[in-house]
Amino acid sequence: MRSRCFARVAHRNVGPVSILLVAALLFGGVFVVTLEAQAISSPRSNKVLDSAILENLTWRGIGPAVPSGRVNDFAVVESNTHIIYAATATGGAWKTINNGTTWEAVFDRERTSALGAIAVAPSNPNVVWVGTGESWGARLSSYGDGVYRSEDGGKTWQHMGLEQTRYIGRILIHPEDAETVYVAALGSLWGPNDQRGLFKTTDGGKSWTHALSINEHTGVVDVAMDPANPDLLYAAAYQRERRAWNFIGGGEASGIFKTSDGGESWQERTAGLPQGDIGRIALSICRSKPNVVYAAVEAVGAENGVYRSSD
Repeated sequence: MRSRCFARVAHRNVGPVSILLVAALLFGGVFVVTLEAQAISSPRSNKVLDSAILENLTWRGIGPAVPSGRVNDFAVVESNTHIIYAATATGGAWKTINNGTTWEAVFDRERTSALGAIAVAPSNPNVVWVGTGESWGARLSSYGDGVYRSEDGGKTWQHMGLEQTRYIGRILIHPEDAETVYVAALGSLWGPNDQRGLFKTTDGGKSWTHALSINEHTGVVDVAMDPANPDLLYAAAYQRERRAWNFIGGGEASGIFKTSDGGESWQERTAGLPQGDIGRIALSICRSKPNVVYAAVEAVGAENGVYRSSD
């Protein structure tokens, strides 16, 4: 292919040219090799390309500009904020111990590299959880095979189930009990399935309960925990389905649910929120005033936007 490329350039009998040889995707970065060379003067020449011309080939980063460049989630060790984990769309998980100066790949030997969530246990920073399957729900979103746990800061991983959750939007770990974990699962992108909703484990992933289940078309895309009361959580339900010809990005089953007993019971909160079909919802609780809750809500027309609750 390379010789034919140069042959075509030679046939055009032009002056100095810039030839794009290759574009390679390397963990979310696109790189090109550019060659500045003189075209061969004769259009009929069969002269072999001089190796000296290739000595000036260099790689130049021009990305990320493609799907794997997306970073879906990150987690910070709060006792040492120089340690950060990042979960990428299709490039696995990365770790820095020097505040982002250098990064090391820590999730590149498992069955999938598509990630939607990552979390570090506040009570034990060596415990790291990864949720596989990118959570944005586009046609190019790669699905995952459940959740993984590391007990040595990402050096080794163990698969902890929930294989059919497909896409995971958020993982929360109890601030005092690293064995208690919540997983927000969207479920299958292209059709109904029952592994949607919010899952909970109290034994480090050995067993799971389906803490919040709405229906086979509606998963949970986000979950937030009250920093003053870990049994008080808010979950964002998301009804959606990708089809080849369109995208159902919302429905009546979408909404915000609240529990005050660690997921044993839930109540939907609707006062002040948009009515009818709702799309994706993102949640955040104010640390200094946990009664203040923010929700970014996809809705129709003027109702689309950011909502605030102070009670």
